Amino acid sequence: MSEETTSKAPEAGATQAPQGAAGPGGPGGGPRPGGRPGGGPGGRGKFFRRKKVCKFCTEKIDAIPYRDVRLLQGFVAERGKIVPRRLTGVCTTHQRRLTRAIKQARNIALLPFATRH
Repeated sequence: MSEETTSKAPEAGATQAPQGAAGPGGPGGGPRPGGRPGGGPGGRGKFFRRKKVCKFCTEKIDAIPYRDVRLLQGFVAERGKIVPRRLTGVCTTHQRRLTRAIKQARNIALLPFATRH
């Protein structure tokens, strides 16, 4: 009985990592939240994602014209939904103005509300 409680050897199939060693998920322990390898601040990823900059701020466009359909179509998805800021990189104020311009263009039938199926 005393032999069983004092020392327990790991089984042949099980492997143990040293206490301070970092595993595949980094020093935190388990797998990455996204489940994708690479990327992150370590610089091991394949792609470098640049910081998105507002197109309207860089070109110093203050008023977004609702009549400029080509400009507005770039911010409307194929299904007719307005593309969110996190995908386009437009700043908050210009996103609001862009949304208003898209809605105005839809109301006077310059842009479709939705695509045909």
